[in-house]
Amino acid sequence: MSEAQNRPPVLQLKSQKFREAREKDWRALAALVDRAEKGKLKQFTTEELLNLPLLYRQAISSLSMAQSISLDRNMIGYLQALCARAYVSVYGPQARVTELVAGFFGDLARSVRKLWAEFWLAFTCFFLGALGGWLMCAFDQSWYTALVGHSAQGRDLMSTPEQLRATLGGAEKDDWLAVFSVYLMSNNTQVALLAFAVGVMGGVPTALLLIMNGMMLGAMLWLFFERGVGVEFAAWLSIHGTTEILAILLAGAAGFYLARRLLFPGHLTRMAALAQAGKVSGTLMLGVILLLVLAGIIEGYGRQTITDTGWRFAIGGGLLLVWVAYFALAGRAFGRKAVRDGR
Repeated sequence: MSEAQNRPPVLQLKSQKFREAREKDWRALAALVDRAEKGKLKQFTTEELLNLPLLYRQAISSLSMAQSISLDRNMIGYLQALCARAYVSVYGPQARVTELVAGFFGDLARSVRKLWAEFWLAFTCFFLGALGGWLMCAFDQSWYTALVGHSAQGRDLMSTPEQLRATLGGAEKDDWLAVFSVYLMSNNTQVALLAFAVGVMGGVPTALLLIMNGMMLGAMLWLFFERGVGVEFAAWLSIHGTTEILAILLAGAAGFYLARRLLFPGHLTRMAALAQAGKVSGTLMLGVILLLVLAGIIEGYGRQTITDTGWRFAIGGGLLLVWVAYFALAGRAFGRKAVRDGR
């Protein structure tokens, strides 16, 4: 005999009346969930959108009641499955993967625009550091070893122009170039993450970190230009530097933003201000990581295999234009949409 036949007549009657009183709403909810699962949620009318969570809560209530009075197991199983599907439709993310990705990159560009002042402060610190490093080496060559040290990787004061030119890619020792590429990527990743993290210490460590790394770059620029191979070095640097240095500056901007919200929280408490800043900075740092990964790919392959100076400048300049256009325009509302949104 089946389970339904084994149940007492009174329990069968309760289950039947319980189902008859609520089955219409269950079917209505199932129909809405079917459409939502087929990607038609955007086609819902206002009434349907309002009914979906209402019907879901009613189904949850029915499930709870059915379980509490031990009604038909098949009905309980049906309600459990229906409520699980409805939960995803009501509370789950409705955007497609492409929409989520587009939304992230739009938020990233808006976060960068929100931190323009901090970005230019980071740029100023880095530029002054590079200028200072160049001038220090120009007046006293011993500063080069102090600033660059073990990071020289065969580029020291004893190197000839030919030896320096040999370090700019296209050499036969591809393994050495790969090791050097990994070193640069890991070093700059540490700098970027540290520049952001120490922002909570008031921004001064972030500024010092940017200045010190700028001084290292300035010292190397001085050495190559002093040896007459500065243009080649600038081209070698540009093919990945427009992405990698940009990532470091953005990380520094995020650090300065944390410092500003900590020092000047406005009407919020400092903890609330930091939490608010963390949302913007978190999005920005995800973008920094992506930029560093891209820079690492360029650094490990393109920069070492593309040896023509003109092509290096073209690729580096092209990437710079792409980043400027992206951060300036992405995530904005234009035309009629901008008018509707009040932007």
